[in-house]
Amino acid sequence: QVQLVESGGGLVQAGDSLRLSCAASGRTLRTAAISWFRQAPGKEREIVAAANWSGDSTYYADSVKGRFTISRDNTKNTMYLQMNSLKPEDTAVYYCAAARSGGLRTRAPLYDYWGQGIQVTVSS
Repeated sequence: QVQLVESGGGLVQAGDSLRLSCAASGRTLRTAAISWFRQAPGKEREIVAAANWSGDSTYYADSVKGRFTISRDNTKNTMYLQMNSLKPEDTAVYYCAAARSGGLRTRAPLYDYWGQGIQVTVSS
């Protein structure tokens, strides 16, 4: 059984940084497309960042370009989302996701495995 477990969320002030981690078990992330989504209260879940299996193809939402970075550590079977210059509008529950195959994808239904979600709150 594949499990993704997020950590690293919390309450920060505007301008601060956070790094979210997502540890995988039951399946290697090395060959998987990975991504981070978020969902704010009253809003639909949206893609934040995605990467193909090798990391040479990435996608970032316009709202986070230049501030967020998606990465992975295959030795730890863990993916990360480094979030810098956080803004109050980044407040949301963040979800990590992985696919069985490795091609870059940005739509939620194309991901097979999901974390439980972790709260990130940015105060002004």
